Amino acid sequence: MNPFTTLIATAVPLRAENVDTDQIIPARYLTAVTKAGMGEGLFAAWRYGSTGELNPDFVLNRPQYAGAEILIAGRNFGSGSSREHAVWALTDYGFRAVITPGFADIFYNNALKNGLLPIPLSENIVNLLLDLVEEQPDTRILIDLPAQLVILPDGQQVSFDIDAYRKQCLLEGLDDLGYLLAQDAAITLYETSLNV
Repeated sequence: MNPFTTLIATAVPLRAENVDTDQIIPARYLTAVTKAGMGEGLFAAWRYGSTGELNPDFVLNRPQYAGAEILIAGRNFGSGSSREHAVWALTDYGFRAVITPGFADIFYNNALKNGLLPIPLSENIVNLLLDLVEEQPDTRILIDLPAQLVILPDGQQVSFDIDAYRKQCLLEGLDDLGYLLAQDAAITLYETSLNV
């Protein structure tokens, strides 16, 4: 995973609540065994028409949001099945963070384990951000993971909570296995002490 410290980026406003994992990545895309290319299926039912053409009305297809690395959406994001592919689709598309008033628990944990920062903020702040990026798509939002802050263009700072272990893994760009492997010296020292 790529380390996540701070991010200054534009955002995509997705005004939808209860976005489930099947909407994020439909089941027909789940046959792949690698993460590469998952972004093609991201929000496929909304992004593409019946013959595969891009839907110009869907927010991800609007040129003013091209290259955005933050997704802002409504509450209960990532509900439904536990498919990790939903997170893979978001990260492969280029998103580094998702901001909503609330996440489904399994999605939230899958995101943290795969380098996507899920940030739950109050509904008032999320609505403010949605309005802001709809009015000014080039708005840049600062996410400071070490300080656990989202900083709005007007300087307003909004704090968010994150588990200390998951925060450390994101800062170092480690998944669970990478974290364990990084402890090799300490493990070897402990095992050596047992053999004395």
